[in-house]
Amino acid sequence: MRFLHTMLRVHKLDAAMAFYVDQLGLKEVRRVDSDKGRFTLVYLCAPDDEATLQRRDGRGSPLIELTYNWDEERYGEDRFFGHLAFEVDDIYATCQRLMDAGITINRPPRDGQMAFIRSPDLHSIELLQKGEALPPQEPWASMPNTGHW
Repeated sequence: MRFLHTMLRVHKLDAAMAFYVDQLGLKEVRRVDSDKGRFTLVYLCAPDDEATLQRRDGRGSPLIELTYNWDEERYGEDRFFGHLAFEVDDIYATCQRLMDAGITINRPPRDGQMAFIRSPDLHSIELLQKGEALPPQEPWASMPNTGHW
């Protein structure tokens, strides 16, 4: 078994794209607009996975599928969804860049290893330090949790 994609419903496609592409750095690799179904699907990949998008033996890298239904729908926050996880080169630099962009760090990387943020549609995103944990440092080491993830 191999992970293929995670589908996330989004309320505002522009806000979701600004978050996942502009802030997290994911790349749009495919888009499907269905006039009949009245929805748009946008497939995103992590930059380091772009090289393995197409494989000769079938599907390539894991993807995130953003599903935007053109007609208003109410999903509620509870959608039986856990979180997405991304490995990052420098957890502190990544969290600082996101915080500078106005994104709340719900669970700061106090341990130099793990942080949580949320998308505009309240999806939880886990950020994990690539390799070994970085040594604890301020302001992260004493920063409290904000909200929930």
